[in-house]
Amino acid sequence: MCKVTGRKARDLRSQGHRLKPAVMVGAAGLSDAVLSAVEVAFEDRELIKVKLLDAEGMDRRKFGQELARATRSQLAQVLGKTYLLYRAKKEEA
Repeated sequence: MCKVTGRKARDLRSQGHRLKPAVMVGAAGLSDAVLSAVEVAFEDRELIKVKLLDAEGMDRRKFGQELARATRSQLAQVLGKTYLLYRAKKEEA
């Protein structure tokens, strides 16, 4: 997915400011457990924060892009080691 831009990005960053990280990522990186935790977090809400705890040797921006791609979400913001991800809820018929 692409990065959210413009007015939508500003709105999401504003909403995300008050959020606590829903998922913490350790040295294992994008493990199955992390991806499962992100999926569970997206079941509850459209906007989540993910915190990277051990970034040694990692490109933080590249990690954010990989995280968004792996979770089929959009990267709304990268602030230090914290990522704000957005994925619209699917409409139930």
